[in-house]
Amino acid sequence: MLLLKNACILQFQPAAVKNGMDILIDGPRIVDVGKNIIVDRKDTRTVDLEGKLVSPGLVCGHNHFYSVLARGILAEIKPSTDFVSILQNLWWKLDRAIDEEILLYSGLIGAIEALRSGTTSVIDHHASPSFIKGSLKVLKSAFEKAGLRGILCYEVTDRNGNRGMSDGIDENISFAETIERERKSGLTDNLIEAAVGAHAPFTLGEEALGMLAEAVNKTGRGLHIHLAEDLYDPSYSSHIHRKDLTERLEDCGLLNEKTICAHGVHLTDSDIEKLNRHDSFLVHNARSNMNNGVGYAEKLPSFRNVALGTDGIGSDMFEEMKFAFFKHRDSGGEYWPSDFLDFLHSGNSLLERYFNMSFGKIEKNYKADLVIYDYQSPTPLVGENIAGHIAFGLSSRDVKTVIVNGVTVYENRQFPFDIEPVYEEASRAARRLWQRMDEIK
Repeated sequence: MLLLKNACILQFQPAAVKNGMDILIDGPRIVDVGKNIIVDRKDTRTVDLEGKLVSPGLVCGHNHFYSVLARGILAEIKPSTDFVSILQNLWWKLDRAIDEEILLYSGLIGAIEALRSGTTSVIDHHASPSFIKGSLKVLKSAFEKAGLRGILCYEVTDRNGNRGMSDGIDENISFAETIERERKSGLTDNLIEAAVGAHAPFTLGEEALGMLAEAVNKTGRGLHIHLAEDLYDPSYSSHIHRKDLTERLEDCGLLNEKTICAHGVHLTDSDIEKLNRHDSFLVHNARSNMNNGVGYAEKLPSFRNVALGTDGIGSDMFEEMKFAFFKHRDSGGEYWPSDFLDFLHSGNSLLERYFNMSFGKIEKNYKADLVIYDYQSPTPLVGENIAGHIAFGLSSRDVKTVIVNGVTVYENRQFPFDIEPVYEEASRAARRLWQRMDEIK
């Protein structure tokens, strides 16, 4: 057991600050929260936090760990003047150049840096067309090595031919079945779940959508898809398929409460109504949208469920929330930091829908995914201004210790394993990745 004494608990939803609290953790769950908790068990480790802040772990609702080794990329990239050319000249060359070793170190670095920023869960969307079968197992091993919680899927697409598309379907189904077997065996620590992944609809024909629907029904998981990131996506759907984007998905039975739609910048009111009716999620990726110049999701207030993601730009959710808020204000929006704190918290609802457990609060019977900070505030910190402290002060630099599933995976800014060799190997893998990209025509 682990007893955290004298904590200042930050609850994001509903926003609240509770001083002088004790948190008792047994296995993966919080079993008691209160003042002056006394435990008789000799195996209990007690840590006096001396008033330090403790919050639920942060959730990244959409990410691409396969892009981690693109940082500072020196591969030859042709000039790209629009979103589709960016995909063709950079990302679709990069994902084709990934092999097993490159993916492993992408995953390890991604997981390490997520935890250091206070992100305890990442919902990842993977692609490696030259290494499909077994790719999610490799990514899973990286998450588990670092102790990061995740929901993983493989990005199905037609752009690499029918064989590539069907192999992607098989990888999603096989991985979901692996997760089911591990859970039923009781040997898993329950860190990883599965979704069914798909690239944007403009790279998916009717056969692919039909097979994705079969995979969703067979596995009981939800679809994780890029949707209306750029105006090209809905335009293509209207021109080629004579349907709106969400109409195509709805007709195939691909919209439900586990559906994760990334971006949604150019969804229509009709599209949004369908997502809301099916209780689906929109994951907003402010920095990525700005980086790719695809426009701003001005209709955020119209969505029933909104979470925040990074689309591959790290896993620092403090940074993502700040950018999302500032971009909204710059675009004339009326939302305040508290609204974006709600979006940040909403990632926990996605976890609950996939893991069928309670996340996002420091209360009895909730999952013990926690972050401890050494944030020193120059102004009062109360429930009413938590969001303001995050928007203008508290950040990932203040993360001191991270607990996932009841296990301390990052303590006093140190991991329980040597990360230097991981970074050294990652650097070598990155050079090889860039070279392989230059060899792709």
